[in-house]
Amino acid sequence: MPKMKTHSGAKKRFKVTATGKVRGRHAFTSHILEKKSPKHKRQLATQAILSADDAPRVKRLLTGKGARTGASPRSRSVTETVARMPAGGDVG
Repeated sequence: MPKMKTHSGAKKRFKVTATGKVRGRHAFTSHILEKKSPKHKRQLATQAILSADDAPRVKRLLTGKGARTGASPRSRSVTETVARMPAGGDVG
């Protein structure tokens, strides 16, 4: 299976901070700026922290992992399966 690639659009638009938060641009900053006050434009120029609902979706795009994060039961190795068996070897 080939490696999963990082989403090209996401890596240009988002950064993950050292604490794990996702940082991106504010909306409404590209045009129709005459009617916005200088204070509002200054505040929009700073980086926005994505909400807790959107962050996992963007992190998945940035890490290059698929939709599922956990390993499926079928993908366990033999040693993990043996380690889960009871001490007597009885599967029961």
